[in-house]
Amino acid sequence: MFIDEISLHLKAGKGGDGVIRWRHEKGIDKGGPAGGNGGAGGDVYAEAIRDIGILTSYKDAKEFQAEDGSDGENYNKQGKSGDDFVLKLPVGSVIKNLTTGFTFELQEDGQKLKLLSGGRGGLGNTFFKSSTNQNPRETTPGEFGEEADFEIELELIIDFGIIGLPNTGKSSLLNSLTNAKSKVGSFPFTTIEPHLGAMHGIILGDIPGLIEGASLGKGLGHKFLRHIKRTKGLIHTISSEENDPIGAYEIVRKEILNYNKDVAGKPEILVLTKADLVKDEVLSKKLDLLKVMDKEVIPVSIIDDKMLKNLADTLSKKING
Repeated sequence: MFIDEISLHLKAGKGGDGVIRWRHEKGIDKGGPAGGNGGAGGDVYAEAIRDIGILTSYKDAKEFQAEDGSDGENYNKQGKSGDDFVLKLPVGSVIKNLTTGFTFELQEDGQKLKLLSGGRGGLGNTFFKSSTNQNPRETTPGEFGEEADFEIELELIIDFGIIGLPNTGKSSLLNSLTNAKSKVGSFPFTTIEPHLGAMHGIILGDIPGLIEGASLGKGLGHKFLRHIKRTKGLIHTISSEENDPIGAYEIVRKEILNYNKDVAGKPEILVLTKADLVKDEVLSKKLDLLKVMDKEVIPVSIIDDKMLKNLADTLSKKING
């Protein structure tokens, strides 16, 4: 099961306590303070990796915590610092700290961000030694680390998002252009989660279909729309069997713009899918209709290698220039 949003409680480590210790040397009773400071608590980090499925490994988790620091030791030795906890998240994750309201984004592979700081270690009695206090018995406890509830949402970063109304052949197109194995069916909403595939280094994403009113939450609603925000371009699929191709285009376009107007400036290619299911004259007429949209229009059939190659070459040119 693909998961693109989770809620977690994260906690940094507590600092170790300072301790009371004394030097014990032959012939010297209580030869002065020797209590070390506590070690610092571990921090909590988020690190971006190229694995959009990693959130699935957290589906049963509720809380993660960095290691506590160790208490101070004798002979003025500081306690061991706690190990950091690193939360692995997909590139494209948006992390919101619900306690502070701060939002963090992971946009590059290997990017690492500190989310929470561990507590400082407490002070041992050696720290309090002075000319007027030769045998201090004061210490301080280690500080608690920061903790907070987090919401994490994945916004896919892909080169081209394949969009369109349900059942326009998006999954079949992705499978034909890449080595993806997106589920295919003859009924709406076969795809209820994004699927990715690679074509000569170009990442394509089969984004779940939407219906009129998706920007208001109908159908798959925002779950679909969230994933088109960071695409470099859009492949807008329209079925050759569609009686009103312009109307179908405008439904999807309207919902996208209602959700995020910034998407309007992204490169967009119209792909007339299922070209083998209509007569040549019907296909030609619908191509002419769509050309008034002032967009590049490409007919495609998944059983026609020449058509698929033409689309693949066009996408490569868009990315590589």
